[in-house]
Order: sequence, then structure tokens, then C-alpha cells
Amino acid sequence: MDATARIEQSLEAILARAETPGSPPKLAAALRYAVFPGGARVRPRLCLAVADACGDDQPALAEAAASSIELLHCSSLVHDDLPCFDDAALRRGKPSVHMAFGEPLAVLAGDALIVMAFECLAVAGAAAPLRLPALLTKISSSVGMPHGIVAGQAWECEPEVELAKYHREKTGSLFAAATEAGALAAGQSPEPWRRLGECIGEAYQVADDLHDLLGKAADIGKPSGQDAAHHRPTACSLGIEGASKRLKGLMKEAMESIPSCPGSDELRAIILAESTRFVPKELARLAA
Repeated sequence: MDATARIEQSLEAILARAETPGSPPKLAAALRYAVFPGGARVRPRLCLAVADACGDDQPALAEAAASSIELLHCSSLVHDDLPCFDDAALRRGKPSVHMAFGEPLAVLAGDALIVMAFECLAVAGAAAPLRLPALLTKISSSVGMPHGIVAGQAWECEPEVELAKYHREKTGSLFAAATEAGALAAGQSPEPWRRLGECIGEAYQVADDLHDLLGKAADIGKPSGQDAAHHRPTACSLGIEGASKRLKGLMKEAMESIPSCPGSDELRAIILAESTRFVPKELARLAA
């Protein structure tokens, strides 16, 4: 079974547990709507790729870690789209959750996805209890304070922030968690894998900034021009050429940061292929 199928199957099983008789049907529907259909699933695919490169002797745990990271990502999207933040009407080419279900259910859906993320990890971790504490700590720190995606989002409320720090926390932290969690799930040290996730995460954010500037809502599945509208820090402040150069440099560093391991060559091929999914088409050649 390929990585995408493993992720979708795992997420389906997790969502099914929330759809039991007697649960609030509208909230259950909002949860499914927020998770399916997904985007490229870049973060969980990266997690599984690293686990595979490290031996993946506990595939169920790796799948739970990947799913946990994807659920946390989906939660962040639901909350980011709310009127108090981006007030975005579209996400992944369809109405955002608050547009489809209303603000109260969108808030609850985002909250529930966070809880489900750690619940699924705890359940799978029973089979490898010695690996669970480090996984929980690593993933939770990537979403909270002081340097997780919540902190990254909070920098938008401050009068000024360093662009690299903003990108590293808002986006890079969850990517770093994906690579480190993949290693931890396979029983390996996470530290050598952190830089890979940071580079890919920052590259992803630079690409997203370029999409926001250059793309159209119909093509990118969400409103464009949001960075300018909300006065957010953006890599495009470097200019298109500067942002493109930064993107190329980050992808090069990502490739070079892959630790020596049995699956390193295959992992490089996967990352190169994945890079074409999030880089604007006219700039994809710069990621090579």
C-alpha cells in the first residue's frame, strides 16, 4: 500500500470513531468536511517517507503520527479561515468550514480535530509505549507555545516580526515535527532530521507566498491576495526573483540535510517529486 493510501485509510478510521450513533451529526459532518478530500497531504507523506527511510518497524505508529500531524494541520486551516483571522470563504476549492457549517461548528470542529490528533497517537502508542512520550512531546511542541504554529499565527497580532521566524513557526514547525516524528516512530533519533523538515516547511511557505501573489483563487483553491489584505509578512517582500532564489536555496539545503540512512536515495527522489506539488508551476524548475 502506498503512502497516500495508508494516510487516507488511517484518517478514515479515525473519523469513523467520531461518527458513532448518538454523536452530534452536524459536528461529525463538519469534521469529515474539514479532512476530506485532503490537499496533497505533504506533511503526513513526509512523515511516512522518513519512517520508511529509518526502517519503519512500527508502521501503525508511523501512520498514527502522520495522521496526527495532518489532523492538526486541518484544524489550523479551519481556524485560520474564520472571520476573526483570514475571513476566507474558500479552502481546497470549496467553501471553508465556517461558510458551510457556521462559525460555532467551525470553532468546535477545529478544537475536536486537535483532540483527535492526540487521541489517535495515544491509541497507537500503546503498542510501543517507550516511543510515545517523545512523539507526544515533539508533536505538541510543534503546534503550541513558544515556537509552534499557534505562536506563528500569534505573530500576526504583533507590530513587527522577523520573516524567517514567522515562517519557521507558522509553517516550518509542523514540517519539522513530521520529519522528527517519522524518525521517532521508527525508533531513531529525531535531531538529525529536524533541519530537513525546517527547510521543506520554509520552502513551502515561500511557495505559498508566491501563490498568494501570483495565483488565482480558482487555481489555488483559496482566496489570493490575502497577505497584502491582512498586512502579513511575506517572502514576496524580497521580490519575485528574491523569493524564487530563496525557494531554490531551501530545497537544495533540504536535499543536502538528509542524514545517511538505508533509504536516503529513495527519500531524495520522493522529496524532489513532492516539491513539484506545492511550487507554483512557473517556478517549479527552481526547486530542482
